[in-house]
Amino acid sequence: MAQPGGKFHIQEKLSSTAPHHESFEQLWATKWKEPATRGLYPFMFGSVKDFEPIVDQLVKEGQKEPYDWDKYAVAFFPKAEELKAAAEQAEQDGNQEKASELYLRSSAVYRISRFPAPRSEKQRYAWEQGKIVSAKGLALRERPTREVKIAHKHGLPSEGKELQFYYHLPPGTTKEKPVPLLIIFTGLDGYRTELAVWIEGWSRLNVAVVVLEIPGTGDSPADPKDPKSPDRQYSTLLDWVDEQPEIDSARKAVWGFSTGGYYAIRIAHTHADRLAGAVALGGGCHYMFMDTWLDNVNRLEYPFDLAHTLAYKWGYGDDLEAFKKEGMKFSLREDETLDSKCSRLLLVNGMEDEIFPIDDYQLCLNHGAIKEARFVDAKKHMGEPDSFFIILPWLYKLFGIQGNPGQQMGTIPSRPKY
Repeated sequence: MAQPGGKFHIQEKLSSTAPHHESFEQLWATKWKEPATRGLYPFMFGSVKDFEPIVDQLVKEGQKEPYDWDKYAVAFFPKAEELKAAAEQAEQDGNQEKASELYLRSSAVYRISRFPAPRSEKQRYAWEQGKIVSAKGLALRERPTREVKIAHKHGLPSEGKELQFYYHLPPGTTKEKPVPLLIIFTGLDGYRTELAVWIEGWSRLNVAVVVLEIPGTGDSPADPKDPKSPDRQYSTLLDWVDEQPEIDSARKAVWGFSTGGYYAIRIAHTHADRLAGAVALGGGCHYMFMDTWLDNVNRLEYPFDLAHTLAYKWGYGDDLEAFKKEGMKFSLREDETLDSKCSRLLLVNGMEDEIFPIDDYQLCLNHGAIKEARFVDAKKHMGEPDSFFIILPWLYKLFGIQGNPGQQMGTIPSRPKY
């Protein structure tokens, strides 16, 4: 580790237990009620009034770790279905604005139902239903977003055959005046149906946006156990991007969120010549896979069982011990990715991150090409909200555009009207 004596920066905190692991009641009271009220992660596009009766039910049932994920998931279905039906009625009535909001609110309820990952039958159903209403809601917005499916032409025979993602072009975009493109890599639990919340702000700045899931999550076709599979997925995506005449090929950048930050670091090296730059927000690269880290994170900052969710994401199902044994094969230091050619790369995180150790970014800075970095003092995972006011100006400059971070951040919180 980067600290003296081979310790993590937050070594003293590893033995503590966050109060939200006690029960769902404590999760809501100490961690989720405030962002739900403000319409922030993980409640993007949501309304707190939709969640309050669900919370009451979960609390009454005494739900807590280890969760029965099917029992947890079904508590959300009646409200999600109610919102979907109201959205369909509004759409039939010709009220596009209302329909869009209600579809997206339905998607928010389905999201928390399948959170943090669709590991059970009912949670997988929630993910499928959530995709449907999310796509409808985004398509009905004043600045619409469409879902794209392309052949995964670089995939292996054993991998998925299609790559799915959201694609947004600012209104009025033409091939005569191509625009920059921001490619958003989603995280461990936040998929394209959530990170689409960033589209509006970038669209107003005349920047196109792609949002897609990382391997082992959402609809990614990549083999999650194969360390090389993300390279094939991103080659497929970038080949498609290069065929879009409305995109300025010299102004393409990646922004990876949380676990997506790991992939942002990777693509900055593996596809260095195809990007203007990349941002890795709250990611990792090596120490995140150490058993001494994974042995402790289930009871820290993350709302649920982080180590098990990571094992599921990387293709190990519920076999955490196998993931811990083999996880170092994904290390970007061990496979020497960090020592290869690199595009411009900005590393941003909170110093007190309890999901991925800040030590990973310190390691990354000491390998290979020179990177750029900013660590936010006294902040945990992703260093929010300070981190956004570091990243946005960096991307504005990279794209050669004028922007106001405060105004753009104002597009993020959900503000229900209906």
